[in-house]
Amino acid sequence: MRGRLIRWGLPLVLIAVAGVGAAMAATGSMRSTGGTVKTANSKTFGTILVSSSGRTLYRYTVDSKHVNRCSSNATCNKFWPPYLVKAGAKPTAGSGANAAMLGTIKAKHNMRQVTYAGYPLYFFVSDKAAGQTKGQGFESKWYVVNSKGALVKHAVASPPPKATTTTSKSEWG
Repeated sequence: MRGRLIRWGLPLVLIAVAGVGAAMAATGSMRSTGGTVKTANSKTFGTILVSSSGRTLYRYTVDSKHVNRCSSNATCNKFWPPYLVKAGAKPTAGSGANAAMLGTIKAKHNMRQVTYAGYPLYFFVSDKAAGQTKGQGFESKWYVVNSKGALVKHAVASPPPKATTTTSKSEWG
């Protein structure tokens, strides 16, 4: 009986451990991408903060300066992973970002969460590629951030189309 349990149970345990490891690796790679904050131009929202890989960074309006109120909620943390760096590492300012506005706050597992203007920064899991802003305005609590650290709650006004003039000869003359 014991031999049969080991023969069937051990492979199941190994598969489960491998699956958990793969899931942690996938989540960890999304969360910690070096700690660089830079800006990118969004056609809809103007100049916004992004990670070194171009993934959009968000702020949660329920947070306050130096306080993350999302990560303690499993559902929130699942969809809005924090932008993390290893303890002791400092985030860096890429093009357009202000180095003086960068900082970190304590996070789980010997990590630090990147902050900008004192507010924690997050990713949205449905943003799969650089430049996507699918989390914008989610539940009226999640917004992209501009280079001054302010929330961008509305699309920027697009410039009016350029007027074109054409001259053509009239068939009358």
